[in-house]
This record gives sequence, structure tokens and C-alpha cells, in this order.
Amino acid sequence: MIFPRTVLIASAMLLAASVHAADVSMANGQVHFTTPNGWLDIMETEGDPEARVFQVPDPSPTAQSSLARVTVTVKQTADIPAFQQYVGEATAKATALPGYTATAHGGANNTYTYTAQEAGAQFNYSERYWYKGNHSIQLRCVRPQQSQAGATWAAAFDKGCDAIAAQLK
Repeated sequence: MIFPRTVLIASAMLLAASVHAADVSMANGQVHFTTPNGWLDIMETEGDPEARVFQVPDPSPTAQSSLARVTVTVKQTADIPAFQQYVGEATAKATALPGYTATAHGGANNTYTYTAQEAGAQFNYSERYWYKGNHSIQLRCVRPQQSQAGATWAAAFDKGCDAIAAQLK
């Protein structure tokens, strides 16, 4: 009987650890941000480009078929023209997504919002770009356009993305 209790305690500790905010450092410490509580760090790549992917748990049945996620990608770039090329390549990939429809583009803050389809569902995308310390930084926030979690969950998702964007400026 000790073993199942130990497993239960260990599982509870892992779950508790995964729901707290995470302090993230990328590009050898040149890029920093903190994720909101409850976001799950689901993927990390090293090298150039370097990326971190976070799942934003959707407590509704919608989550069974759609993954709400936030990705921060950092790539070394020599100058502003290389940054502009990086943004151009990334936005070209976006326009190739099935069902792509732009809702806002560019502007002084390099923000692009659009909708596209994934696995038969419509998703909202928000991509923001910065050039900082010879690095191109992309923040990509992706959530289902319709979630059974409702408007409160969608607003919390958007607020979390905005909070990371404010830290990456």
C-alpha cells in the first residue's frame, strides 16, 4: 500500500509544479519572460533558432481536438534587413495555411492576426515580432476560435499572450 500512495504524492507534486508560472530565459540569457500560472511547457528546442512552446490548458471538451498554444522563437539575425526577411518568411508560411484569412497586418509593432484551419477547426492566430540585440523574436499565440470554455477562457488566453508580448518588447 505504500507504493500507490507514493505514486499519488509524486503525481500531485508534478502536477503542482506544472501549474506555476515559469521564468524563461532564451538566447543565452538575452531574452527573458515569465509565463502565466497554469501554462504547460511542452516543447523546447536549442540552437538557432531556439523555441519554447507552451500549452494553455482549455478545461472544456474542445481541448480533446484542439491545442491552444503559445510559441516563442528566437533566431540570430545580423541586422534590420535580415529581421525583415525573417518576418517575411514567417508571414509567407502563415498565408499558406488552409483557410487563411488576415484580420490585421503589420503596423509599427509588427503584429499580424489571422484565422486559419487546423484539423477541421477554425483557429485565431496572433504573431508579433521584435528585433532585439541581433535576434529576431517571434511570439505566436494560437487558440481555437470557438471553445466550450467560453469567453472568459479566451480572454485569459489573450491576456497571457499580451503579458508575454509586453515582456518581450
